[in-house]
Amino acid sequence: MRKKSSMTPMERRASLSLASIYGLRMLGMFIILPVFALYAVQLPGGANKTLVGLALGIYGLTQAVLQIPLGWLSDRIGRKPVIMGGLLVFALGSFVAASAHTLEGITVGRAIQGAGAIAAALIALTADLTSPENRTTAMAMIGVTIGLAFTASMALSPMLYPLIGVPGLFVLTGVLALTAIAVTRWIVPNPPNLVAMDRVSFGAVLSNVELLRLNLGIFVLHASLMATFMVVPAALVKGGLAQADHWKFYMPVMIASFILMVPPVAFAHGKWRKQVFLGGVVVVLLSHFLMHFALGQVWGTAIALTVFFTGFNVLEASLPSLVTLVAPPNAKGTATGVYSTIQFLGTFSGATLAGMLTQHFGSEVVPFFTAGLTFLWLVVAWPMNVNKPVVP
Repeated sequence: MRKKSSMTPMERRASLSLASIYGLRMLGMFIILPVFALYAVQLPGGANKTLVGLALGIYGLTQAVLQIPLGWLSDRIGRKPVIMGGLLVFALGSFVAASAHTLEGITVGRAIQGAGAIAAALIALTADLTSPENRTTAMAMIGVTIGLAFTASMALSPMLYPLIGVPGLFVLTGVLALTAIAVTRWIVPNPPNLVAMDRVSFGAVLSNVELLRLNLGIFVLHASLMATFMVVPAALVKGGLAQADHWKFYMPVMIASFILMVPPVAFAHGKWRKQVFLGGVVVVLLSHFLMHFALGQVWGTAIALTVFFTGFNVLEASLPSLVTLVAPPNAKGTATGVYSTIQFLGTFSGATLAGMLTQHFGSEVVPFFTAGLTFLWLVVAWPMNVNKPVVP
């Protein structure tokens, strides 16, 4: 078996700088999650959980619509122009949402935020700047950064909310996006010249069975994430934890899940790649059942959420790495565009459907919904071939 190579200085610079862009952008996206569902009830129409879920999830819908076109465009004109343009659109949407005083206005701002669909270009640029041997490590670095951004969001949001409110949080997301533009322009290395994608490669992206398995996986993973945060904040309040103290809950949960995810990620190479991947899916499935029984109990919810994020972090690092390994070499932008489209369809669907389920049947059915999705994913992923991906 070939020994795993160490990263070159350029690969380390690329991985760290791209991880920082992911982190800045995801901090901007995550920071409203712990407080938005509670803030929305103060707005006209906020009692309708379906509308609240739509406002939270529409970001994912516009992301989904634009990921494939912008991923394709990054194959044509380059990754950096697409990334910087998308960050600028995201910042604009943040400022629109910050100035809104109605649920509908925030929904418009969130939709504009989502139009800055750069996830596909970011994943493709990471693949452009790293070797296949080091790509999982690079994706893991990005995954850890996303997790750190999530942890910071969970800690900062309840503390900042009493000071600046949700409008102030949206302004902060816009400023972070503008900062990420500077990082992209002056710190991220320039990628090699791209080879234009042909029609055969595009067809291969759409028909590759292994890519389809991975795309289903990212849909389920992010649908589960958004659905979970449609019910957890209210469950914590019901369990007696004041909103201002939610950071005390999220911080240890995220730290513990980071510690627990390190050993699996370290083994997620070669012959262990599939076992670690399927193990992550099983862990996420277990967390949904735990969440059903724990809702309304702070300690139980903490355990369930720790289990969820342990699996989530492992899978978040593994999935994009596998996509870039399986994808046709001259169509990574398109392949990651399809992948990211499905990811954000999951974001939209998870938040919207969880809102509808909560509205009509109560929050306790949401974990069963996410468990059903995750079980379907496990069945589809079981026969996957990730050790010797076939490139059309």
